[in-house]
Amino acid sequence: MTAPKELRVSKDRKLLSVTFPGHQPFELPAELLRVASPSAEVQGHSPEQRVTVPGKRNVAILKIEPVGNYAVRITFDDFHDTGIFTWNYLHTLGHEKDERWNAYLAELQEKGLSRDR
Repeated sequence: MTAPKELRVSKDRKLLSVTFPGHQPFELPAELLRVASPSAEVQGHSPEQRVTVPGKRNVAILKIEPVGNYAVRITFDDFHDTGIFTWNYLHTLGHEKDERWNAYLAELQEKGLSRDR
């Protein structure tokens, strides 16, 4: 996957717009990026260790830093910053945004968790 031609954080810092060459921009909410962070803290070291992260409805993006030529590190206002978002992962999130969001909401409900706490 080639690098995006543009990464843009909204003024309220709640949305990341990612534009890959030859594609329409993907708009990824900060909340989705945070709860789907590719970090070991969220994903674990196996699918069984993956954590459902509640209480991130109002999370915002503090900063984005390049990691080599293949990824960015996103720092959120809850100071989570250990996920490396590769171009492939951002592209996948863009294409699977609705499915991943609905799966996240279902997990919260199943586990008795909330987007607010």
